[in-house]
Amino acid sequence: MITRIPGTTATRSRVIVHNGIVTTVTTSPDKTEDMYVQAKGALAAIEKNLADAGSSKAKILTAICYCADMSRKAELNKAWDEWVDTSNVPMRAVLGVSLEGKDLIEIICTAVA
Repeated sequence: MITRIPGTTATRSRVIVHNGIVTTVTTSPDKTEDMYVQAKGALAAIEKNLADAGSSKAKILTAICYCADMSRKAELNKAWDEWVDTSNVPMRAVLGVSLEGKDLIEIICTAVA
């Protein structure tokens, strides 16, 4: 069975759970030009999405961070290092991409329920 937690539009889920695996994707609700603030907002949204699915950041297996400005990756790293569960550090990749609107960061996580 696949459980979907709806997103902000009818064509997107913000969380999907299948066979004990949780997948979620989000951007920051705060569209400031500050990469650190957007990273903190996106990570907080990931944490909420995981909780809504019965999981937590301690159960993250992998994270992919899409970053609109790789020259500012240190700001993302700072937010990540402050947020991550250091007793259960997941694999993480950061990719430079073009994002829509004012988004500077988008994060996809896979976790266990």
